[in-house]
Amino acid sequence: MEFLDMIWSGLAWPLARLIFFVSLGLLVANLIESLNWTHGVAKLASPLVRLGHLSDTAGASFSLAFFSGVSANTMLAEAFDQGNMSKKELIFSNIFNSLPTYFLHLPTMFFIAVPLIKGTAFIYVGLTLFAAFLLTFIIIFVGRIFLPTKDKSCVTCQLDEEKTVGFQQALTKTWERFRRRIKRILSFTVPIYIMVFILNRLGMFDILETIMSRHLSLLSWLHPSSLGIVILQLTAELSAGLAAAGALLDGGSLPAREVVLALLFGNVISSPMRAVRHQFPYYAGIFNPRLAAELIIYNQSFRAVSMIFVTLGYYIISSG
Repeated sequence: MEFLDMIWSGLAWPLARLIFFVSLGLLVANLIESLNWTHGVAKLASPLVRLGHLSDTAGASFSLAFFSGVSANTMLAEAFDQGNMSKKELIFSNIFNSLPTYFLHLPTMFFIAVPLIKGTAFIYVGLTLFAAFLLTFIIIFVGRIFLPTKDKSCVTCQLDEEKTVGFQQALTKTWERFRRRIKRILSFTVPIYIMVFILNRLGMFDILETIMSRHLSLLSWLHPSSLGIVILQLTAELSAGLAAAGALLDGGSLPAREVVLALLFGNVISSPMRAVRHQFPYYAGIFNPRLAAELIIYNQSFRAVSMIFVTLGYYIISSG
């Protein structure tokens, strides 16, 4: 019975929930494209899209990412598979979606942080928010340099926003595309998710996290008492690190500055591991596994750069 409970709570239910949200996201993305709403939705992010030399599809995906990351990524995958988006733009667009994705998780993070670390939460959450905005502007800058200027010969720029499509016709087209794509998504997502689950149960991620945590002693710039916060973020999750931070703050063992630095650094080193565990299974279904791995590596690398920049900036400013 215990084994069955473990399989249900640790594998079957999370996998079923993932498949549901991936399927829902795929349907929403396909319906938006079938109704020719892509150009209209893209207008919401038009100024940023134009500055970064991104396409209307990238803009529509950015706007959609405020509500569903799966739908946003599905839209990018569809454009890439159809040859309407280059691989370089796909990478930039995926990272560009980091800001709306951050806003999806912001309420949860904020309302967990405030009760645990009180006023310090405003500093920590504010700095991570600044890092998300910084990453967006980095991508706009890099895209403006490396992507060609979009003109009227661009397929996505020629979308006829006045063209209307019957809802029944759009639904039929959406269902046909959904059936075709969901088979491929499930053929990758399910086995990869099961593989990650098995590796986790075998302790492979714990071994990697232990190896990483052993090297934290080299970080002499962090207060020794704050290493526990970093290790808990790495080996458990953000809420565990926040709980430890709250206890140290309340006990007077650490000042707010050291707590914020520990949380920021823990965020940097724990995010790649969480991305492998939680993002890769569904990324590998939406994109192909190799491309999914590339996108996660680029995304995490750019994100780490922005977070490290913000952490160093806070370290220098707060030292004065």
